Amino acid sequence: MSNDIVEHDTWNYSPAKLVKASAIKLDPIHGVLPFDGVRNPGSRSASSHTIWFPYKTPANDWQPKIAICESAAEAAVAHEALISPDTYDIQFQPQTVRFQIDGKSRQYTHDLRITLKNGYRRLVFVRNGESLSRPKTWREIEAICQATPPTAANDMIVVNADDYSRQRRENLFRLHEMIQEIDPEADELVLSTARNLKTLWQMEDLFPHVTLPQSRVFRACLRLIARKKMIANMDNVILETSLVQVAA
Repeated sequence: MSNDIVEHDTWNYSPAKLVKASAIKLDPIHGVLPFDGVRNPGSRSASSHTIWFPYKTPANDWQPKIAICESAAEAAVAHEALISPDTYDIQFQPQTVRFQIDGKSRQYTHDLRITLKNGYRRLVFVRNGESLSRPKTWREIEAICQATPPTAANDMIVVNADDYSRQRRENLFRLHEMIQEIDPEADELVLSTARNLKTLWQMEDLFPHVTLPQSRVFRACLRLIARKKMIANMDNVILETSLVQVAA
């Protein structure tokens, strides 16, 4: 019998099982608040799409803070909350609860907790449509709700990740990026022009009528869409040729 070592991929065509890598931890960043969730979901994974991004809220005096989301849909829900003028704060992986289901003890860390400016706090449970179609998932949700103390939030909502198409996710990411820029002059001029332009159909129809560089008008349009002063189809990537209209 030969003592030669046979490489894994010459006899086993399935992917090699590797040791699970530890979660990624960022070193301190000057001027940026660290991630403060009770669980770090930033592990390397071949199946999930972990997203890291900086965000600002009134609760942190608009100082950048690190967010870590376990999926692209979770990040999209966060971006949607962050562009809302009603949002005061958002926390990622804010609290872990232990619960019983089918005779087994389990634990779950909430995805998001959104705090509105009126003080209302809401936990968000994000899961894909296939999972939500299973009765067991809803039993888990019910058990999680019962295990979550009333002091954690005013309520908890379930969000279907399938409602966030790839185009919608990309748009929300861009809208969140754009509202970080402050350009009230461009925003007001573009909105005023849009209200008075009878031939407005596509975004590019605004360009000849606004005495600003095209790139500045485009960015203003994105901010106006984020603030719901203009309307566009969020399930199509927003471009210069996108259909737009002024909100009622």
